[in-house]
Amino acid sequence: MNSVNNPRFRNLFVWILIAVALLVIFFGVRNNNQTATELKLSELAAQIRNGTPRISSIEVFGDEVRIVYSNQLLAITRKETGSSLVEQLKALGVEQGEIEKLPIEIAPPSDWTPLFQIIMSLLPLILIAAFFYFMLRQAQGSNNQAIAFGKSRARMFAGDHPTVTFGDVAGADEAKEELGEIVEFLKEPEKFIQLGARIPKGVLLVGSPGTGKTLLAKAVAGEAGVPFFSISGSEFVEMFVGVGASRVRDLFEQAKRTSPCIIFVDEIDAVGRHRGAGLGGSHDEREQTLNQILVEMDGFDTDTNVIVVAATNRPDILDPALMRPGRFDRRVVLDRPDVKGREAILKVHTRGKPLSADVDLNILSKTTPGFVGADLENLMNEAAILAARKNKKSISMRDCEEAIYRVILGPERKSRVITDEQRRLVAYHEAGHAVVGHMLPNCDPIRKITIVPRGMSGGSVLSVPEDDLGPETRSRIKDAIAQALGGRAAEEVVFGEITTGAGGGNGSDLSTVTRYARAMVTRFGMSDVLGPMIFGQKEEMIFLGREIAEQRDYSEKVAQIIDEEVKKIVDEAYQRALDILRDNRDKLELVAKRLLEAETVEYEEFLQLMGETSTTRRKRPEITPKSHAQRENNPTTGGNEVPPKLGTAASPA
Repeated sequence: MNSVNNPRFRNLFVWILIAVALLVIFFGVRNNNQTATELKLSELAAQIRNGTPRISSIEVFGDEVRIVYSNQLLAITRKETGSSLVEQLKALGVEQGEIEKLPIEIAPPSDWTPLFQIIMSLLPLILIAAFFYFMLRQAQGSNNQAIAFGKSRARMFAGDHPTVTFGDVAGADEAKEELGEIVEFLKEPEKFIQLGARIPKGVLLVGSPGTGKTLLAKAVAGEAGVPFFSISGSEFVEMFVGVGASRVRDLFEQAKRTSPCIIFVDEIDAVGRHRGAGLGGSHDEREQTLNQILVEMDGFDTDTNVIVVAATNRPDILDPALMRPGRFDRRVVLDRPDVKGREAILKVHTRGKPLSADVDLNILSKTTPGFVGADLENLMNEAAILAARKNKKSISMRDCEEAIYRVILGPERKSRVITDEQRRLVAYHEAGHAVVGHMLPNCDPIRKITIVPRGMSGGSVLSVPEDDLGPETRSRIKDAIAQALGGRAAEEVVFGEITTGAGGGNGSDLSTVTRYARAMVTRFGMSDVLGPMIFGQKEEMIFLGREIAEQRDYSEKVAQIIDEEVKKIVDEAYQRALDILRDNRDKLELVAKRLLEAETVEYEEFLQLMGETSTTRRKRPEITPKSHAQRENNPTTGGNEVPPKLGTAASPA
């Protein structure tokens, strides 16, 4: 059966039929061109006696006699059954001597001759039947292709040979604990049913890109040992209307046949957005697909052990009906890992990689704040590539540190040709960032300064926090603004004029400064004049998923005050940067000259240039409780919205 359905076998059969048809046509034409004349046996005897016309050959096939004359004419006659041609010719008056001169050939009897004649007679019917058969098969194939649009494209993974378990997931202990109950229910449902508990219909994994949502879903299936259906949200929707809903029905039918099982829908926001918000109106194809998902998850026929696990990084745009209990009963948040979580993730991604004795995963975890699991996996992969490029047998700590800089800033561009004056300008610019950041009490420690171009920047200063921070204080944001302006201030102090080095695109110093200062006034309520208020409501289209405008809910007078407050914050920070560099001109010169010599200054060397060591370096001041009057002058952010940390300072373009 499989060989018949094999396309190669069918093609071979078609070619055989074509070859047979051509042979039949060829021999038919040949026989038609050589027309045979019906002849009586007595007429043949008379021709032999008279000696005209001359006979070239006589072939006897059973009772059929074929005579070929010298002029290539063909005649056919038949003899009587039971006697030979010679005997019958003698009976008709042909002499023995004349018979001996005849070129008579008697063909041996064959059992295939009648069968061959039957086949040849039925061959036209066989060819016509074969033609209609393949036409019918082709039509059925077209119909199957049309029906296949409505079939689910989910990949099924058997649960008896798990490839990922909870041991492969690190840095998400709380999430593993939540999902561990799902695994326990799939393994021992009786324990929960006895107490009247029902299995959760769905689990929604929420987290930033790269935090391990898909990996955690695979681990749940691997731990439970049940079938695992994996599909992306975008695979439901096609250009044909109704295909998405049909695929949803087919997916859940497959899952019910193999229950208990897990359905994993990655990026469910592709079909789970708010209904009525699509550009196609309320009857958008995505909405039909979503409606079918809602029915399958909590409709009438849902008493099966099928758990839906979905992942998204945009839970704010999902439809409320999808989020209610009975559909997605649990929401598991996968946040960015802390320092302990990053160390555990690094241990997972270093399995099977030869590490040198100097590699300290604890230090690497502290040097990579904000990194998620995907970033750390990429980090160790880059380190392995760097080590292999140098023909090393193991990965060293220096390879890991270089990989961090490659991931954050990009690869070095040592081939870029710049003049001595440009190098000097870049050196003082980056030294200004470093000195100001070091002297301000709330800035992160300076880990590396370089004037080697990386990525889009001509130089950079890498500052890394010592611990994972929560809400940022107003003092820390002001210090970060002053550090961002340190490069521009160094240009004014040393050269007496400023350049375009602090400007540029979204990642430039000035764009960072403006974003920080405006966020302090309008988003975080850190203005003494305007107080703890938010100005401007963000508008976004759910279908597009992006902020497209800001609703202005304040007057022109307030807008003027906002501009004045933002300018005041920036001016004060810039003046602080100027004062620090003028008071520490000697340290600025030391750092800049060292950069011109070595191009890169590491952490320990920078501390020596600043007259300190790692043991004598001052610590960041702790936040201690203050009186009510003191808190009014130094408020902290009260929400979870935190401005992005300044990681690098861009050099002049």
